[in-house]
Amino acid sequence: MAEEVTRVDIEIFGEYYTLKGGSSQEEMLALARYVNRKMIQLATRNSKLSKSQTAVLAALNIADELIKLREEHDNLMRMLEPESRDDKKDS
Repeated sequence: MAEEVTRVDIEIFGEYYTLKGGSSQEEMLALARYVNRKMIQLATRNSKLSKSQTAVLAALNIADELIKLREEHDNLMRMLEPESRDDKKDS
């Protein structure tokens, strides 16, 4: 059976888009607000940036956050691995 597709109209940095996906409308709106907020923060710091420059810098900032969170997640998982092996030995 096909996954239900959600559609939502959003505005990011003065541009309008229709998003389609498997996420809920609330999740899609939250993502759009997050990207919009990042772009506004960048534009506020440097008013000479074009919309496309602002979008690329926002994407780079978000990618940096993602990579750091993945590294943190991986480190935490490695820290937990010995404990989970020890728990299995005790069983």
